[in-house]
Amino acid sequence: MTKAGSPTQGRVTSDWAGLFPEFDVWRPMRLLRRIGPVVQGITLDRSTAGDGYFPTVHVHALTREFPVVSLMLGQRLIGASGLPVSIDLPRHEEAFRDAALELANQSRLPLHKTPSVQEIVGAYHSFTLEQQLKGLAPAVLEMEDSVLISAAAGIPSLVESSLALASELATSWPKARLPLWWEGAQNWLDGLTDKASDVESLSAITESQILKHKLAKVRAA
Repeated sequence: MTKAGSPTQGRVTSDWAGLFPEFDVWRPMRLLRRIGPVVQGITLDRSTAGDGYFPTVHVHALTREFPVVSLMLGQRLIGASGLPVSIDLPRHEEAFRDAALELANQSRLPLHKTPSVQEIVGAYHSFTLEQQLKGLAPAVLEMEDSVLISAAAGIPSLVESSLALASELATSWPKARLPLWWEGAQNWLDGLTDKASDVESLSAITESQILKHKLAKVRAA
């Protein structure tokens, strides 16, 4: 519920959509566009108290069955303090234009032009390597997405380079930080290779996810 004098979610969404006409309004506070087997989004993530929002860019791979459109590679707008910026709803009108400009500057992927699948997969690779260098939890799902997106998009060279990176990282990831379902590097790589080789199944999953999440109305680049 908005405070008196604060803009509605519809107004906030419309204002942001006006600055990013390359995206479609999918739901209140969420803008999306489809790029092959991937969705790129701008989410105005509501604060816990509900009196503000965090501008956030992200992607979501349609190549796995998933109950929601996720915020993979999510980047919240970061302020000069190095902390995420929350825009209070009463300040929306005066703040959203500058916030949108800075969000576009900070985004791993371009917002005012359509990134290629190669750029998107490159962003997944960069994120995965950053996690490794920082000693954070292994980016297993992100690595999987990079392989399956490449396969679904029909780019064999990108599948090959993604699998090569997956093989390199899988042998160096600390076992204690890996998911509980992890059955070893070779089993994981074999399974991932099998999934990447079944392009027909990946296409079917992509189409079913488009229907499940009502993404047919979202423009495909």
